[in-house]
Amino acid sequence: MMTPASRFIVHNDLRAGYLSVKEEIDSAILRVLDSGWYILGKEVRAFEEEFAAYIGVRFGIGVGSGTEALHLAMRACGIIPGDEVITVSHTAVATVAAIELCGAKPVLVDILPDTFLIDPEKIERAITPQTKAIIPVHLYGQVADMEAVRSIAKRYGLRFIEDCAQSHGALLKGRRSGSWGDLGAFSFYPTKNLGAMGDGGMVVTDDPELAERVRGLRQYGWHQRYVSEFPGVNSRLDELQAAILRVKLRYLDRWNELRREKANRYTTLLEGLGIYCPIAKEPQQHVYHLYVIRVKHRDRLKTFLKERGIETLIHYPIPIHLQKGYQHLGYRIGSLPVTESCSDEILSLPLYPEISESDIEEVATQIAHFMKASHGSI
Repeated sequence: MMTPASRFIVHNDLRAGYLSVKEEIDSAILRVLDSGWYILGKEVRAFEEEFAAYIGVRFGIGVGSGTEALHLAMRACGIIPGDEVITVSHTAVATVAAIELCGAKPVLVDILPDTFLIDPEKIERAITPQTKAIIPVHLYGQVADMEAVRSIAKRYGLRFIEDCAQSHGALLKGRRSGSWGDLGAFSFYPTKNLGAMGDGGMVVTDDPELAERVRGLRQYGWHQRYVSEFPGVNSRLDELQAAILRVKLRYLDRWNELRREKANRYTTLLEGLGIYCPIAKEPQQHVYHLYVIRVKHRDRLKTFLKERGIETLIHYPIPIHLQKGYQHLGYRIGSLPVTESCSDEILSLPLYPEISESDIEEVATQIAHFMKASHGSI
């Protein structure tokens, strides 16, 4: 009979992240509370400027969530009902939900089996006269092939919006995610590499007209208070979250470096076990929002680790095109074979900047026990 685990290894310890900068975050929160100004004030303006500069673009517009960042980016590009937007099925459902918030039709294409990112060859085949935009998703902390996607978008006159919800700080050829497209959309959900203590998001762009459009859309179409120049919504990053994010932004590069170090340690320890480990293709700088392995008997391994006090997650267990809520899109089993195969085999291991070496070693040791006992392979 198995001996109960003496400790529990969590997938992500958000409290550890807070404690690492507790004094600065507490000070930032008190600063906002003392100011008496809580919506769209100087903290939001400062964070918009600081984050845009970090990404390497001219404008940042703080909004209520990553979903709203995508939604408003598309609205700013003129996406309307009847339009088609190409993206992937292997992503958080927010990507597809944002497209439907515009009344547009999501057109889902397959991914590459080694990086789990959008396959540029599949994009061109999906373009129709109704196609108006492409949304590549920088999944798990790695930037998609932006040069290929940008080339396709330019050739067909399409808008190109980056979903950067999992790629804060990631680089491709020295350029950060969010700086390649017409616009980039970020989420600051608490689990992100740059996470708030609640919801939050940002749209970034170099285009002043698109920036002004998003700025109006986030608050009822206003450029002058109470005067709506066009229909908008209420989607605002609040002052408290902006102040917290300003603190965390100063540590983002260091935290990403720690993620890389710990991811590399996993890769070393798991070598030779018949497990597909994530790769960072040159000239990439992966930021390992998640450390996702690919392994046969995934569900058995997940249960095995849980019984030994190790929490793992699956990002994502059911592709969007096969979920009940999206049957209206018209896809079926076999429509996206690489996506479907990956979804059956992927597993996200515990990873965050503060995770200990001993916890990583324990996870790897238990996986090795499982693989040797089951003779599993990819």
